[in-house]
Amino acid sequence: MQLLIIGASKGIGRETVRLALQAGHGVRAFARSTPGIEPPDPRYEPRRGDALDAGAVADALVGMDAVIQTLGVPVRELLRPVHLFSDATRILVQAMQAKGPRRLISVTGFGAGSSRASIPCVQRLPFELLLGRAYRDKSVQEGLIEQSGLDWTIARPGVLTDGPRRGRYRVLSGPAQWRNGWIARADVADFLVRQLEDRSCLRQAPVLVD
Repeated sequence: MQLLIIGASKGIGRETVRLALQAGHGVRAFARSTPGIEPPDPRYEPRRGDALDAGAVADALVGMDAVIQTLGVPVRELLRPVHLFSDATRILVQAMQAKGPRRLISVTGFGAGSSRASIPCVQRLPFELLLGRAYRDKSVQEGLIEQSGLDWTIARPGVLTDGPRRGRYRVLSGPAQWRNGWIARADVADFLVRQLEDRSCLRQAPVLVD
């Protein structure tokens, strides 16, 4: 597939670039800064741009078969209202509805959307104090995706680590199973790339933990 990865410069996005290339996909890496890769790969196309720039996003979609969205905000941004996730997703969804492609795989997190009710009582206050602003916006983001009519999958990872990819993570598909836990960014990336060909999580929002 020809794959657009939005938020490709670091974290889950960067790991997704690496794994997508290993799987044989072509990758257009869209971010404000797009570092090179080693070794160089002719299937890798860095594309500098802002996820809030509707024109740049529309241009980046041309020729793509699927989109993986891996947005993040710096820790310092968590202390004030957060709108990046919903604003960027609104722009992306409108561009995909107008021009395609249909397949959208997006990362939010455990505590967004309907998974918020599964946060244990003892964790709710610190979660709200530290992450509440971002996750309220991620909940709006999820709503935009779910109402888009696109072929979407939302990944809700637990607490992220920089550990190695192990491939033994759990995909918790329903509220009765949802819980928090640790998971490596590389394992989240593994799930995202697998969803390009595995449609078992189509129009679902599973929680991912080790």
